[in-house]
Amino acid sequence: MFSGIVEETARVVGIAREKDNVHFTLTCSFVGELSIDQSVAHNGVCLTVVELTDNTYTVTAMRETLECTNLGLLEVGDSVNVERSMLMNGRLDGHIVQGHVDCTARCTDVQDQEGSTQFTFEYDFDEQMKRRGYFTVDKGSVTVNGVSLTVCRPTSNTFQVCIIPYTFEHTNFKQVGVGSVVNLEFDILGKYIARLQQL
Repeated sequence: MFSGIVEETARVVGIAREKDNVHFTLTCSFVGELSIDQSVAHNGVCLTVVELTDNTYTVTAMRETLECTNLGLLEVGDSVNVERSMLMNGRLDGHIVQGHVDCTARCTDVQDQEGSTQFTFEYDFDEQMKRRGYFTVDKGSVTVNGVSLTVCRPTSNTFQVCIIPYTFEHTNFKQVGVGSVVNLEFDILGKYIARLQQL
């Protein structure tokens, strides 16, 4: 379980393929605090630490994860938003994030808002997704590359978010431009409500 408050960006230092799996080796400031089997969100994707060295850790993404997220697009040197799982004795500063990415979206516009940066994202939409709660609502929460954000001006398959300078500088949003592919996790509360309406 995560909050969508990114701790920092980790740098990809190695990528190895094994059958349909891909092992990503990364480095960041809290490597020394990690342990094998620990969950870490990478661009919003919950992955398990499988190997540690003094300054790197390795996680494995299977085919399903690679097909549903932007992790398969990563290259050595790329920055990844990372967050360790929530502590149960702390504040929930973002919103409830599972680390289970629902789909990817493409950035279609970036605008300087004189103090913030506005991003527009578009995702593939179908009626089945909507019935399962995969949509955004105005002033609701959405997770983009692991970052908990507030939705503005949603349509059936687009929405906008505004990023404050701190978030822009401390996440990989500074590398997101028109055409960039990001990971989306829709709000779990909306999914439960949608499911209850079906029952």
